[in-house]
Amino acid sequence: MPMTPRVIAIGGGGFTHEADSTMEDFILAQVPMVRPRIGFIGAASRDDPVKIARFNERFSGACASCTHLPSTAGATEAQVWVAALDIVYVGGGNTLHLVSHWRTQGIDQVMMAAARRGVLMAGVSAGANVWFDHALSDSGGNGLTPTAGIGLIPGSCCPHYSSESQRQPAYMACIARGELPDGVAIDDGVAVLFEGTGARVAHSSRDGAGACIVRRVGNALVCEPVAPAIRP
Repeated sequence: MPMTPRVIAIGGGGFTHEADSTMEDFILAQVPMVRPRIGFIGAASRDDPVKIARFNERFSGACASCTHLPSTAGATEAQVWVAALDIVYVGGGNTLHLVSHWRTQGIDQVMMAAARRGVLMAGVSAGANVWFDHALSDSGGNGLTPTAGIGLIPGSCCPHYSSESQRQPAYMACIARGELPDGVAIDDGVAVLFEGTGARVAHSSRDGAGACIVRRVGNALVCEPVAPAIRP
């Protein structure tokens, strides 16, 4: 029976920046296994070896296995790889490159099917954008523009909402003009858990950081904070 997809979208930071360690603790707490099996996809950064090394360093002590899907992998290899995982973590980088690579290789369908089987999907920056219908991204080299994702989660996403001053006005303008659908704006150091079609809670590892849902209501924009996760 298909399960409700669960995705954790991270605005920025985390282990690839050697920061926000409680954010990964939050991810691990969303699965029932004491030592889950986790895999990393670094296609958005073209398999940056530093990010892969930091992934292994962060999770090797907490997980039963840590593996990396190389960018040379196709859909068949990706399907075998993800079948042995409880969590997939997609690293940041270039959103356009990541989405194009997944679609060309058929990995988008593999990941969507895995999410519907119950694999927890997580990602930071481009790795967050990829799961949504659309996102606000600068990966095209022409400033911040609407970019398509793979559509596992309806709506749009804007990471780095707190750390890049141009993000907030650009995101609001795109939604106001109808160039992007309603969506979620996520600060660096914040992880938002989505279940099915909506945001459930936001875990913040930084003081004052959070996430909000931006909606167009008539001619106005409404920003509603995502409920904070209860810390253990």
